[in-house]
Amino acid sequence: MYHPKGAFGVSEEAPTQDELKILHKTIKKVQEDIEHFSFNTSVSTFMIAVNELAAQKCCKKAILEPLLVLISPYAPHIAEELWSQLGHTSSIATASFPVFESKHLVESSKVYPISFNGKMRFTLELPLDLSKEALEKTVLAHEKTRAQLQGKTPKKVIVVPGKIVNIVG
Repeated sequence: MYHPKGAFGVSEEAPTQDELKILHKTIKKVQEDIEHFSFNTSVSTFMIAVNELAAQKCCKKAILEPLLVLISPYAPHIAEELWSQLGHTSSIATASFPVFESKHLVESSKVYPISFNGKMRFTLELPLDLSKEALEKTVLAHEKTRAQLQGKTPKKVIVVPGKIVNIVG
């Protein structure tokens, strides 16, 4: 929420998928914690979310407003002050609690470890919906795989979708 020069500023930009994932993961966890009276673990969840969002330099209103509403039961005075800084004239206590949307947590890709003879050499991010055959074809066509194989044909390619690709040479 702070710009490099120290001025308070918030962007109207649309949030990225990563930012939405962080927000909705936080909403889900805090909602569960409140239902189970596990308030101390919510504080940890807030810290994780803030660290992840700070690393992405997120200052988007669409992320910060729901996060403020989540934090308000735990830190009402600072949440109220920040709420007014965001331009709201009514109390944060009247704001609706954010609604968890599971669609933001659905993974569409997987970072696969690519191994040669059982030793991981590099990783590739590939779509989760690729078939076993498509995974094998994509990995074998990759430049890093060709460099590892040095023109040799692998004896066997072991593909476990969603887990690993191992090339036995």
